[in-house]
Amino acid sequence: MNELQWDRMLKIRTGGRDDSHSDIYHYPYEPTPYPVLVRLANTGYITKKNTVLDYGSGKGRVSFFLSWQTRCKSVGLEIDERLFRAALANQARSVSGSKTHFYLTGAESFDVGPDVDRFFFFNPFSIEIFRRVTGKIRASWYEFPREILLFFYYPSDEYISHLMTADEMVFFDEIDCRDLFSENDRRERVLIFRMEG
Repeated sequence: MNELQWDRMLKIRTGGRDDSHSDIYHYPYEPTPYPVLVRLANTGYITKKNTVLDYGSGKGRVSFFLSWQTRCKSVGLEIDERLFRAALANQARSVSGSKTHFYLTGAESFDVGPDVDRFFFFNPFSIEIFRRVTGKIRASWYEFPREILLFFYYPSDEYISHLMTADEMVFFDEIDCRDLFSENDRRERVLIFRMEG
């Protein structure tokens, strides 16, 4: 199915790139391609027992798809009010809207609750914000020990460099997505890290 067909089936509208409110700290909205989400959902790393937090959730595609496909709960964080309102409009009509929650807030100020155990990133913000966010995740893990997996689609070199040296974050797996696209782009993958220590 193409993007529009997926959106129709899920009763949402999530297409289109939007960089109207991006700056050096917050990057443009670009929805994660559905074939990547299908591959991620089929790994079994996310189930109905999990809660996924999507940073820079935009119009909510990741949350709606994963909640529908895996029956997980999902939380989306968005700083752009216009995109946040679009996510709420999608939530009202989505087939998986009851399993999703969205917050209009900066990622670095959001306190991660004990129920969240899966985290999704598609390069939503600068490395400075990313370091603070991973610090919040680490603090939550120390306070409420649990299995935590972090998923990084199309990871930037800066993110990878930080992850490879971050305490308690250990490389766990990689989902190769290069075959889903016509170019052979090495960044077309989902890196998975696990909290350990």
